[in-house]
Amino acid sequence: MAPPQSATVVAPPGRLGRYILNSQLLISAALLAFAAVVFAVQPTAFEEPLFFGAILLVFVLTGVALLVHWTPERKKWAALLPVLDIVAIVGVREAEPQLGSVLFLVLPVIWLARNYKLAGAVGGVVLSVGLLWTLRVVSGEPLSSADFGTQVLLPMTLVFISTTTYATSRRSTSQRVLLRQQSALVESALVRARNQERVLDEIINAVEFGVIAFDRNGAPTLMNDAHRRSLREFGAPQSALVHPVIYHADRTTPFTEVERPYHRALAGEEFENVVYWVGAPGEARGAYSATARQITNLAGEADGGVVVVRDTTLELEAISARENLGASVSHELRTPLTSIIGFLELAVDAPELEDDTKRMIEIAARNSERMLALVTDLLQAAGDKDGTLTISPERCDVAAIARVAIESVNLAARKRDITIEVDIPGPAVTEADPVRVGQVIDNLLTNAVKYNRSGGAISVDVRPVDDTVVVAVTDTGVGVSLDDQAHLFDPFFRAGTARDSSVVGTGLGLGISRDIARRHGGSLSVTSEVGVGSTFTFVLPVKQKD
Repeated sequence: MAPPQSATVVAPPGRLGRYILNSQLLISAALLAFAAVVFAVQPTAFEEPLFFGAILLVFVLTGVALLVHWTPERKKWAALLPVLDIVAIVGVREAEPQLGSVLFLVLPVIWLARNYKLAGAVGGVVLSVGLLWTLRVVSGEPLSSADFGTQVLLPMTLVFISTTTYATSRRSTSQRVLLRQQSALVESALVRARNQERVLDEIINAVEFGVIAFDRNGAPTLMNDAHRRSLREFGAPQSALVHPVIYHADRTTPFTEVERPYHRALAGEEFENVVYWVGAPGEARGAYSATARQITNLAGEADGGVVVVRDTTLELEAISARENLGASVSHELRTPLTSIIGFLELAVDAPELEDDTKRMIEIAARNSERMLALVTDLLQAAGDKDGTLTISPERCDVAAIARVAIESVNLAARKRDITIEVDIPGPAVTEADPVRVGQVIDNLLTNAVKYNRSGGAISVDVRPVDDTVVVAVTDTGVGVSLDDQAHLFDPFFRAGTARDSSVVGTGLGLGISRDIARRHGGSLSVTSEVGVGSTFTFVLPVKQKD
Protein backbone atom coordinates (compact mmCIF):
# COMPACT_ATOMS: atom_id res chain seq x y z
CA MET A 1 0.00 0.00 0.00
CA ALA A 2 1.50 3.32 -1.05
CA PRO A 3 2.18 5.79 1.68
CA PRO A 4 -0.31 8.61 1.90
CA GLN A 5 0.74 11.74 0.10
CA SER A 6 0.80 14.93 2.04
CA ALA A 7 -1.63 17.50 0.76
CA THR A 8 -0.50 21.09 0.18
CA VAL A 9 -2.67 23.47 2.20
CA VAL A 10 -2.84 27.02 0.89
CA ALA A 11 -3.44 29.47 3.71
CA PRO A 12 -6.21 31.93 3.01
CA PRO A 13 -4.63 35.18 1.94
CA GLY A 14 -4.76 38.22 4.16
CA ARG A 15 -5.92 41.64 3.11
CA LEU A 16 -2.68 42.38 1.22
CA GLY A 17 -2.72 38.91 -0.36
CA ARG A 18 -6.34 39.32 -1.47
CA TYR A 19 -5.52 42.66 -3.10
CA ILE A 20 -2.49 41.21 -4.99
CA LEU A 21 -4.46 38.15 -6.10
CA ASN A 22 -7.44 40.24 -7.24
CA SER A 23 -5.17 42.56 -9.24
CA GLN A 24 -3.48 39.66 -10.94
CA LEU A 25 -6.81 37.88 -11.57
CA LEU A 26 -8.10 41.02 -13.30
CA ILE A 27 -5.20 40.92 -15.77
CA SER A 28 -5.39 37.18 -16.30
CA ALA A 29 -9.17 37.33 -16.77
CA ALA A 30 -8.79 40.06 -19.38
CA LEU A 31 -6.14 38.08 -21.28
CA LEU A 32 -8.16 34.87 -20.92
CA ALA A 33 -11.13 36.56 -22.57
CA PHE A 34 -8.77 37.97 -25.21
CA ALA A 35 -7.26 34.50 -25.81
CA ALA A 36 -10.71 32.95 -26.13
CA VAL A 37 -11.71 35.49 -28.78
CA VAL A 38 -8.40 34.99 -30.64
CA PHE A 39 -8.84 31.21 -30.52
CA ALA A 40 -12.29 31.56 -32.03
CA VAL A 41 -11.28 34.06 -34.71
CA GLN A 42 -7.63 33.23 -35.45
CA PRO A 43 -6.63 29.90 -33.90
CA THR A 44 -3.37 29.90 -35.79
CA ALA A 45 -2.07 32.57 -33.39
CA PHE A 46 -1.54 29.90 -30.74
CA GLU A 47 0.90 28.20 -33.03
CA GLU A 48 3.22 31.17 -32.48
CA PRO A 49 5.52 30.21 -29.53
CA LEU A 50 5.85 33.83 -28.33
CA PHE A 51 2.08 34.33 -28.25
CA PHE A 52 1.40 31.08 -26.43
CA GLY A 53 4.33 31.60 -24.02
CA ALA A 54 3.24 35.11 -23.14
CA ILE A 55 -0.32 33.95 -22.38
CA LEU A 56 1.06 31.06 -20.34
CA LEU A 57 3.33 33.44 -18.37
CA VAL A 58 0.30 35.50 -17.21
CA PHE A 59 -1.42 32.37 -15.85
CA VAL A 60 1.79 31.22 -14.15
CA LEU A 61 1.96 34.62 -12.44
CA THR A 62 -1.64 34.14 -11.32
CA GLY A 63 -0.68 30.85 -9.69
CA VAL A 64 2.23 32.55 -7.92
CA ALA A 65 -0.10 35.27 -6.63
CA LEU A 66 -2.38 32.56 -5.22
CA LEU A 67 0.27 30.34 -3.62
CA VAL A 68 2.58 32.91 -2.03
CA HIS A 69 1.69 34.08 1.51
CA TRP A 70 2.00 37.80 1.03
CA THR A 71 3.15 39.80 4.07
CA PRO A 72 4.02 43.51 4.27
CA GLU A 73 7.69 42.54 4.15
CA ARG A 74 7.10 40.72 0.80
CA LYS A 75 5.04 43.50 -0.77
CA LYS A 76 8.05 44.89 -2.66
CA TRP A 77 8.54 41.49 -4.35
CA ALA A 78 4.92 41.55 -5.47
CA ALA A 79 5.94 44.38 -7.84
CA LEU A 80 7.51 41.69 -10.05
CA LEU A 81 4.02 40.46 -10.95
CA PRO A 82 2.83 43.60 -12.82
CA VAL A 83 6.36 44.06 -14.27
CA LEU A 84 6.27 40.52 -15.76
CA ASP A 85 2.65 41.13 -16.84
CA ILE A 86 3.95 44.10 -18.86
CA VAL A 87 6.58 41.86 -20.43
CA ALA A 88 3.93 39.22 -21.25
CA ILE A 89 1.52 41.74 -22.79
CA VAL A 90 4.29 43.26 -24.92
CA GLY A 91 5.20 39.69 -25.97
CA VAL A 92 1.58 39.03 -27.07
CA ARG A 93 1.59 42.29 -28.97
CA GLU A 94 4.92 41.46 -30.62
CA ALA A 95 3.62 38.04 -31.70
CA GLU A 96 0.31 39.38 -33.08
CA PRO A 97 0.57 43.19 -33.44
CA GLN A 98 -2.65 43.47 -35.41
CA LEU A 99 -4.82 42.18 -32.53
CA GLY A 100 -4.44 45.34 -30.37
CA SER A 101 -3.44 43.51 -27.19
CA VAL A 102 -1.16 46.42 -26.28
CA LEU A 103 -4.12 48.18 -24.64
CA PHE A 104 -3.91 45.67 -21.78
CA LEU A 105 -0.77 47.52 -20.61
CA VAL A 106 -3.11 49.92 -18.82
CA LEU A 107 -3.88 47.28 -16.13
CA PRO A 108 -0.33 46.61 -14.79
CA VAL A 109 0.55 50.33 -15.16
CA ILE A 110 -2.40 51.21 -12.88
CA TRP A 111 -1.34 48.49 -10.42
CA LEU A 112 2.21 49.87 -10.17
CA ALA A 113 1.12 53.55 -9.95
CA ARG A 114 -1.43 52.80 -7.22
CA ASN A 115 0.74 50.72 -4.90
CA TYR A 116 4.39 51.64 -5.42
CA LYS A 117 4.38 55.42 -5.13
CA LEU A 118 6.26 57.59 -7.61
CA ALA A 119 8.75 54.89 -8.55
CA GLY A 120 5.94 52.54 -9.55
CA ALA A 121 4.08 55.25 -11.48
CA VAL A 122 7.16 56.21 -13.47
CA GLY A 123 8.61 52.70 -13.74
CA GLY A 124 5.46 51.15 -15.21
CA VAL A 125 5.24 53.74 -17.99
CA VAL A 126 9.00 53.71 -18.71
CA LEU A 127 9.09 49.89 -18.88
CA SER A 128 6.06 49.69 -21.19
CA VAL A 129 7.15 52.46 -23.53
CA GLY A 130 10.79 51.30 -23.42
CA LEU A 131 9.90 47.74 -24.47
CA LEU A 132 7.62 48.95 -27.28
CA TRP A 133 10.20 51.33 -28.70
CA THR A 134 13.09 48.91 -28.22
CA LEU A 135 11.31 46.13 -30.11
CA ARG A 136 10.28 48.62 -32.81
CA VAL A 137 13.84 49.81 -33.30
CA VAL A 138 15.24 46.26 -33.25
CA SER A 139 12.79 45.20 -35.97
CA GLY A 140 14.66 47.54 -38.35
CA GLU A 141 11.49 48.53 -40.19
CA PRO A 142 10.97 52.22 -40.92
CA LEU A 143 8.29 54.10 -38.93
CA SER A 144 4.98 54.77 -40.63
CA SER A 145 1.68 56.46 -39.81
CA ALA A 146 0.37 53.07 -38.66
CA ASP A 147 2.84 53.19 -35.76
CA PHE A 148 1.45 56.52 -34.46
CA GLY A 149 -1.16 54.94 -32.20
CA THR A 150 1.18 52.42 -30.59
CA GLN A 151 4.37 54.43 -30.40
CA VAL A 152 2.95 57.91 -29.60
CA LEU A 153 -0.70 57.89 -28.48
CA LEU A 154 -0.36 54.82 -26.28
CA PRO A 155 2.64 56.21 -24.31
CA MET A 156 0.77 59.50 -23.82
CA THR A 157 -2.27 57.59 -22.61
CA LEU A 158 -0.19 55.52 -20.22
CA VAL A 159 1.43 58.69 -18.81
CA PHE A 160 -1.98 60.27 -18.24
CA ILE A 161 -3.45 57.15 -16.63
CA SER A 162 -0.38 56.58 -14.45
CA THR A 163 -0.30 60.21 -13.30
CA THR A 164 -4.01 60.26 -12.51
CA THR A 165 -3.82 56.95 -10.66
CA TYR A 166 -0.80 58.09 -8.65
CA ALA A 167 -2.46 61.39 -7.63
CA THR A 168 -5.72 59.64 -6.74
CA SER A 169 -3.86 57.03 -4.74
CA ARG A 170 -1.97 59.67 -2.78
CA ARG A 171 -5.18 61.54 -2.04
CA SER A 172 -6.89 58.32 -0.95
CA THR A 173 -3.93 57.40 1.24
CA SER A 174 -3.99 60.84 2.89
CA GLN A 175 -7.71 60.52 3.48
CA ARG A 176 -7.25 57.07 5.01
CA VAL A 177 -4.50 58.38 7.29
CA LEU A 178 -6.70 61.33 8.29
CA LEU A 179 -9.65 59.04 8.91
CA ARG A 180 -7.48 56.75 11.05
CA GLN A 181 -6.22 59.74 13.05
CA GLN A 182 -9.73 61.09 13.52
CA SER A 183 -10.94 57.64 14.46
CA ALA A 184 -8.14 57.36 17.03
CA LEU A 185 -9.04 60.79 18.42
CA VAL A 186 -12.72 59.87 18.65
CA GLU A 187 -11.86 56.57 20.29
CA SER A 188 -9.52 58.31 22.74
CA ALA A 189 -12.18 60.92 23.55
CA LEU A 190 -14.73 58.17 24.04
CA VAL A 191 -12.41 56.31 26.40
CA ARG A 192 -11.73 59.52 28.37
CA ALA A 193 -15.44 60.29 28.51
CA ARG A 194 -16.19 56.80 29.80
CA ASN A 195 -13.43 57.07 32.40
CA GLN A 196 -14.67 60.49 33.51
CA GLU A 197 -18.21 59.16 33.72
CA ARG A 198 -17.02 56.21 35.79
CA VAL A 199 -15.02 58.48 38.13
CA LEU A 200 -17.97 60.86 38.44
CA ASP A 201 -20.27 57.95 39.29
CA GLU A 202 -17.84 56.76 41.95
CA ILE A 203 -17.59 60.25 43.44
CA ILE A 204 -21.35 60.87 43.37
CA ASN A 205 -22.01 57.51 45.04
CA ALA A 206 -19.29 58.05 47.64
CA VAL A 207 -20.77 61.25 49.10
CA GLU A 208 -23.19 61.16 52.01
CA PHE A 209 -25.74 63.59 50.56
CA GLY A 210 -28.41 62.69 48.02
CA VAL A 211 -28.16 63.83 44.41
CA ILE A 212 -30.85 63.64 41.74
CA ALA A 213 -30.52 65.22 38.29
CA PHE A 214 -32.96 65.62 35.41
CA ASP A 215 -32.84 66.75 31.78
CA ARG A 216 -34.66 69.62 30.09
CA ASN A 217 -37.78 67.48 29.74
CA GLY A 218 -37.83 66.60 33.44
CA ALA A 219 -36.72 62.99 32.92
CA PRO A 220 -34.33 61.80 35.66
CA THR A 221 -30.75 61.29 34.47
CA LEU A 222 -28.92 60.55 37.71
CA MET A 223 -29.68 59.37 41.24
CA ASN A 224 -26.93 58.41 43.67
CA ASP A 225 -26.83 55.69 46.32
CA ALA A 226 -27.30 58.08 49.24
CA HIS A 227 -30.64 59.26 47.85
CA ARG A 228 -31.76 55.69 47.21
CA ARG A 229 -30.88 54.74 50.79
CA SER A 230 -32.95 57.66 52.08
CA LEU A 231 -35.96 56.54 50.03
CA ARG A 232 -35.63 52.93 51.26
CA GLU A 233 -35.18 54.02 54.87
CA PHE A 234 -38.59 55.71 54.93
CA GLY A 235 -40.43 53.09 52.91
CA ALA A 236 -40.79 54.95 49.60
CA PRO A 237 -41.89 52.83 46.61
CA GLN A 238 -39.02 51.32 44.64
CA SER A 239 -39.91 53.39 41.56
CA ALA A 240 -40.14 56.68 43.53
CA LEU A 241 -37.76 59.53 42.74
CA VAL A 242 -38.56 61.50 45.90
CA HIS A 243 -40.35 60.92 49.20
CA PRO A 244 -44.12 60.73 48.59
CA VAL A 245 -45.01 62.96 51.56
CA ILE A 246 -42.83 65.61 53.21
CA TYR A 247 -43.59 68.06 56.01
CA HIS A 248 -42.74 71.67 56.80
CA ALA A 249 -40.45 72.66 59.68
CA ASP A 250 -43.39 72.33 62.11
CA ARG A 251 -43.29 68.58 61.27
CA THR A 252 -47.07 68.36 60.85
CA THR A 253 -48.02 70.44 57.78
CA PRO A 254 -47.46 68.55 54.50
CA PHE A 255 -45.96 70.31 51.51
CA THR A 256 -48.37 70.88 48.64
CA GLU A 257 -47.31 69.54 45.26
CA VAL A 258 -46.18 72.97 43.98
CA GLU A 259 -44.26 73.64 47.21
CA ARG A 260 -42.20 70.46 47.04
CA PRO A 261 -38.50 71.17 46.35
CA TYR A 262 -38.26 68.73 43.43
CA HIS A 263 -41.34 70.21 41.78
CA ARG A 264 -39.91 73.71 42.17
CA ALA A 265 -36.61 72.57 40.63
CA LEU A 266 -38.45 71.03 37.66
CA ALA A 267 -40.18 74.39 37.19
CA GLY A 268 -36.76 76.03 36.74
CA GLU A 269 -36.46 77.53 40.22
CA GLU A 270 -33.19 77.73 42.14
CA PHE A 271 -33.10 77.72 45.95
CA GLU A 272 -30.92 76.86 48.92
CA ASN A 273 -31.42 74.97 52.17
CA VAL A 274 -35.16 74.30 52.01
CA VAL A 275 -35.73 72.22 55.16
CA TYR A 276 -38.37 69.51 55.24
CA TRP A 277 -39.20 66.48 57.37
CA VAL A 278 -39.89 62.93 56.23
CA GLY A 279 -41.90 60.33 58.12
CA ALA A 280 -45.43 60.47 59.48
CA PRO A 281 -46.01 61.95 62.95
CA GLY A 282 -45.46 59.32 65.61
CA GLU A 283 -43.04 57.33 63.44
CA ALA A 284 -39.32 57.51 62.77
CA ARG A 285 -38.58 60.90 61.19
CA GLY A 286 -35.73 62.58 59.41
CA ALA A 287 -34.93 66.16 58.43
CA TYR A 288 -33.43 67.12 55.07
CA SER A 289 -32.16 70.31 53.47
CA ALA A 290 -32.64 70.64 49.69
CA THR A 291 -30.69 72.89 47.32
CA ALA A 292 -31.45 73.18 43.58
CA ARG A 293 -29.41 74.50 40.67
CA GLN A 294 -30.28 74.78 36.99
CA ILE A 295 -27.91 73.36 34.34
CA THR A 296 -27.30 75.27 31.11
CA ASN A 297 -25.73 74.19 27.83
CA LEU A 298 -22.98 76.00 25.94
CA ALA A 299 -25.57 78.32 24.40
CA GLY A 300 -26.74 79.37 27.86
CA GLU A 301 -30.10 77.63 27.48
CA ALA A 302 -31.72 75.61 30.26
CA ASP A 303 -30.69 71.97 29.95
CA GLY A 304 -32.05 70.41 33.11
CA GLY A 305 -31.15 70.71 36.76
CA VAL A 306 -29.84 69.01 39.88
CA VAL A 307 -31.18 68.78 43.42
CA VAL A 308 -28.83 68.07 46.33
CA VAL A 309 -30.43 66.75 49.52
CA ARG A 310 -28.51 66.75 52.81
CA ASP A 311 -29.59 64.87 55.94
CA THR A 312 -29.82 67.49 58.72
CA THR A 313 -31.58 65.35 61.33
CA LEU A 314 -28.65 65.21 63.77
CA GLU A 315 -27.86 68.89 63.19
CA LEU A 316 -31.40 70.07 63.98
CA GLU A 317 -31.68 67.73 66.95
CA ALA A 318 -28.36 69.08 68.29
CA ILE A 319 -29.61 72.67 67.94
CA SER A 320 -32.84 71.75 69.70
CA ALA A 321 -30.91 70.00 72.48
CA ARG A 322 -28.63 73.01 72.87
CA GLU A 323 -31.58 75.38 73.12
CA ASN A 324 -33.30 73.10 75.62
CA LEU A 325 -30.11 72.86 77.66
CA GLY A 326 -29.68 76.64 77.64
CA ALA A 327 -33.26 77.12 78.74
CA SER A 328 -32.96 74.47 81.45
CA VAL A 329 -29.67 75.79 82.85
CA SER A 330 -30.88 79.39 82.71
CA HIS A 331 -34.06 78.45 84.53
CA GLU A 332 -32.08 76.68 87.25
CA LEU A 333 -29.83 79.74 87.67
CA ARG A 334 -32.67 82.20 88.21
CA THR A 335 -33.66 80.91 91.67
CA PRO A 336 -30.22 81.17 93.35
CA LEU A 337 -29.50 84.49 91.64
CA THR A 338 -32.77 85.94 92.89
CA SER A 339 -31.92 84.76 96.41
CA ILE A 340 -28.40 86.21 96.19
CA ILE A 341 -29.74 89.58 95.03
CA GLY A 342 -32.28 89.63 97.88
CA PHE A 343 -29.71 88.95 100.59
CA LEU A 344 -27.27 91.49 99.07
CA GLU A 345 -30.00 94.14 99.18
CA LEU A 346 -30.62 93.32 102.85
CA ALA A 347 -26.89 93.37 103.62
CA VAL A 348 -26.27 96.73 101.98
CA ASP A 349 -28.91 98.34 104.23
CA ALA A 350 -27.17 97.21 107.45
CA PRO A 351 -26.19 100.38 109.41
CA GLU A 352 -22.97 98.94 110.84
CA LEU A 353 -21.30 98.48 107.40
CA GLU A 354 -18.21 100.46 106.54
CA ASP A 355 -18.23 102.49 103.33
CA ASP A 356 -15.73 100.27 101.51
CA THR A 357 -17.63 97.11 102.41
CA LYS A 358 -20.91 98.71 101.41
CA ARG A 359 -19.42 99.76 98.04
CA MET A 360 -18.20 96.21 97.34
CA ILE A 361 -21.62 94.76 98.23
CA GLU A 362 -23.25 97.26 95.87
CA ILE A 363 -20.91 96.15 93.06
CA ALA A 364 -21.75 92.51 93.78
CA ALA A 365 -25.47 93.29 93.79
CA ARG A 366 -25.23 95.25 90.56
CA ASN A 367 -23.35 92.47 88.77
CA SER A 368 -25.81 89.92 90.12
CA GLU A 369 -28.65 91.92 88.62
CA ARG A 370 -26.84 91.95 85.28
CA MET A 371 -26.28 88.21 85.56
CA LEU A 372 -30.01 87.78 86.20
CA ALA A 373 -30.76 89.89 83.12
CA LEU A 374 -28.41 87.72 81.05
CA VAL A 375 -30.07 84.55 82.34
CA THR A 376 -33.47 86.04 81.44
CA ASP A 377 -32.17 86.81 77.94
CA LEU A 378 -30.97 83.24 77.57
CA LEU A 379 -34.38 81.95 78.53
CA GLN A 380 -36.00 84.32 76.07
CA ALA A 381 -33.56 83.39 73.26
CA ALA A 382 -34.29 79.71 73.85
CA GLY A 383 -38.06 80.13 73.95
CA ASP A 384 -38.51 82.93 71.42
CA LYS A 385 -37.02 82.25 67.97
CA ASP A 386 -37.34 85.95 67.10
CA GLY A 387 -35.05 86.77 70.06
CA THR A 388 -37.04 89.92 70.91
CA LEU A 389 -35.51 91.82 73.81
CA THR A 390 -37.52 94.24 75.92
CA ILE A 391 -36.05 97.65 76.82
CA SER A 392 -37.28 100.41 79.11
CA PRO A 393 -35.71 103.69 77.90
CA GLU A 394 -35.14 106.57 80.32
CA ARG A 395 -32.80 109.53 80.50
CA CYS A 396 -29.39 108.24 81.64
CA ASP A 397 -25.69 109.10 81.53
CA VAL A 398 -23.74 106.54 79.51
CA ALA A 399 -20.47 107.97 80.85
CA ALA A 400 -21.52 107.17 84.43
CA ILE A 401 -22.65 103.68 83.41
CA ALA A 402 -19.26 103.09 81.73
CA ARG A 403 -17.36 104.21 84.87
CA VAL A 404 -19.31 101.70 86.97
CA ALA A 405 -18.59 98.93 84.44
CA ILE A 406 -14.88 99.84 84.45
CA GLU A 407 -14.81 99.64 88.25
CA SER A 408 -16.36 96.15 88.03
CA VAL A 409 -13.54 94.74 85.85
CA ASN A 410 -10.67 96.62 87.55
CA LEU A 411 -9.84 93.75 89.89
CA ALA A 412 -9.70 91.16 87.09
CA ALA A 413 -7.57 93.53 84.98
CA ARG A 414 -5.09 94.18 87.80
CA LYS A 415 -4.62 90.44 88.35
CA ARG A 416 -3.30 90.19 84.76
CA ASP A 417 -1.40 93.49 84.79
CA ILE A 418 -3.76 94.96 82.21
CA THR A 419 -3.92 98.75 82.13
CA ILE A 420 -7.28 100.42 81.53
CA GLU A 421 -7.05 103.87 79.97
CA VAL A 422 -10.23 105.92 80.31
CA ASP A 423 -11.10 108.84 78.05
CA ILE A 424 -14.47 110.18 79.24
CA PRO A 425 -14.35 113.99 78.94
CA GLY A 426 -17.79 114.56 80.41
CA PRO A 427 -21.40 113.39 80.62
CA ALA A 428 -22.91 111.52 77.66
CA VAL A 429 -26.65 111.74 78.24
CA THR A 430 -29.12 109.76 76.12
CA GLU A 431 -32.50 108.05 76.24
CA ALA A 432 -31.78 104.36 76.82
CA ASP A 433 -32.34 101.44 79.13
CA PRO A 434 -29.50 101.88 81.67
CA VAL A 435 -29.50 98.21 82.63
CA ARG A 436 -29.25 97.08 79.02
CA VAL A 437 -26.59 99.69 78.19
CA GLY A 438 -24.63 98.56 81.26
CA GLN A 439 -25.02 94.96 80.06
CA VAL A 440 -23.44 95.82 76.68
CA ILE A 441 -20.53 97.84 78.11
CA ASP A 442 -19.91 95.24 80.80
CA ASN A 443 -19.79 92.49 78.13
CA LEU A 444 -17.35 94.48 75.97
CA LEU A 445 -15.04 95.19 78.91
CA THR A 446 -15.21 91.61 80.21
CA ASN A 447 -14.23 90.30 76.75
CA ALA A 448 -11.44 92.88 76.52
CA VAL A 449 -9.98 91.53 79.76
CA LYS A 450 -10.58 87.82 79.05
CA TYR A 451 -9.09 87.80 75.55
CA ASN A 452 -6.25 90.23 76.26
CA ARG A 453 -2.63 89.33 76.85
CA SER A 454 -1.01 89.63 80.23
CA GLY A 455 0.46 93.12 80.59
CA GLY A 456 -1.79 94.40 77.81
CA ALA A 457 -3.94 97.52 77.67
CA ILE A 458 -7.57 98.53 77.29
CA SER A 459 -8.81 101.95 76.32
CA VAL A 460 -12.37 103.12 76.89
CA ASP A 461 -13.67 106.19 75.08
CA VAL A 462 -17.16 107.58 75.77
CA ARG A 463 -18.34 110.86 74.27
CA PRO A 464 -21.28 112.49 72.44
CA VAL A 465 -20.87 112.68 68.65
CA ASP A 466 -23.52 114.73 66.84
CA ASP A 467 -26.89 113.16 67.72
CA THR A 468 -25.36 109.97 69.13
CA VAL A 469 -23.32 108.71 72.04
CA VAL A 470 -20.34 106.58 71.02
CA VAL A 471 -18.65 104.04 73.28
CA ALA A 472 -15.38 102.59 71.93
CA VAL A 473 -13.56 99.77 73.73
CA THR A 474 -10.10 98.91 72.34
CA ASP A 475 -7.88 96.05 73.52
CA THR A 476 -4.48 94.59 72.68
CA GLY A 477 -5.78 91.01 72.67
CA VAL A 478 -5.78 88.05 70.31
CA GLY A 479 -7.89 89.77 67.65
CA VAL A 480 -10.46 88.31 65.24
CA SER A 481 -9.86 87.21 61.64
CA LEU A 482 -11.73 88.89 58.80
CA ASP A 483 -13.72 85.72 58.04
CA ASP A 484 -14.77 85.32 61.69
CA GLN A 485 -15.81 88.99 61.94
CA ALA A 486 -18.69 88.28 59.55
CA HIS A 487 -20.15 85.78 62.07
CA LEU A 488 -18.95 87.28 65.34
CA PHE A 489 -22.43 88.42 66.37
CA ASP A 490 -24.19 85.17 65.42
CA PRO A 491 -25.67 83.22 68.35
CA PHE A 492 -23.30 80.60 69.82
CA PHE A 493 -20.47 81.60 67.47
CA ARG A 494 -16.94 81.85 68.84
CA ALA A 495 -14.03 83.13 66.79
CA GLY A 496 -11.17 80.77 66.02
CA THR A 497 -8.76 82.74 68.19
CA ALA A 498 -11.22 82.44 71.10
CA ARG A 499 -11.66 78.71 70.59
CA ASP A 500 -7.91 78.24 70.52
CA SER A 501 -7.50 80.05 73.84
CA SER A 502 -8.12 78.62 77.31
CA VAL A 503 -11.00 81.05 77.89
CA VAL A 504 -14.43 79.43 77.99
CA GLY A 505 -17.57 81.11 76.69
CA THR A 506 -21.06 80.55 75.28
CA GLY A 507 -20.86 82.69 72.17
CA LEU A 508 -24.04 84.53 73.20
CA GLY A 509 -22.77 87.78 74.75
CA LEU A 510 -21.95 89.72 71.58
CA GLY A 511 -25.11 88.54 69.82
CA ILE A 512 -27.29 89.75 72.70
CA SER A 513 -25.29 93.00 72.90
CA ARG A 514 -25.88 93.73 69.23
CA ASP A 515 -29.60 93.02 69.63
CA ILE A 516 -29.70 95.49 72.53
CA ALA A 517 -27.96 98.13 70.39
CA ARG A 518 -30.38 97.58 67.52
CA ARG A 519 -33.40 97.70 69.84
CA HIS A 520 -32.22 101.16 70.85
CA GLY A 521 -31.90 102.19 67.19
CA GLY A 522 -28.10 102.07 67.42
CA SER A 523 -25.37 99.69 66.32
CA LEU A 524 -22.47 97.54 67.51
CA SER A 525 -19.53 96.97 65.18
CA VAL A 526 -15.98 95.66 65.29
CA THR A 527 -12.64 96.27 63.62
CA SER A 528 -9.87 93.80 64.42
CA GLU A 529 -6.53 92.36 63.42
CA VAL A 530 -5.29 88.97 64.55
CA GLY A 531 -2.44 89.32 67.06
CA VAL A 532 -2.89 93.09 67.35
CA GLY A 533 -6.24 93.65 69.00
CA SER A 534 -9.84 94.73 68.48
CA THR A 535 -12.02 97.82 68.74
CA PHE A 536 -15.75 97.47 69.45
CA THR A 537 -17.86 100.55 68.77
CA PHE A 538 -21.25 100.90 70.49
CA VAL A 539 -23.41 103.72 69.09
CA LEU A 540 -26.63 104.96 70.71
CA PRO A 541 -28.98 107.70 69.44
CA VAL A 542 -29.52 110.56 71.86
CA LYS A 543 -33.28 110.33 71.46
CA GLN A 544 -35.39 107.25 70.92
CA LYS A 545 -37.81 107.20 68.00
CA ASP A 546 -41.47 107.07 68.94
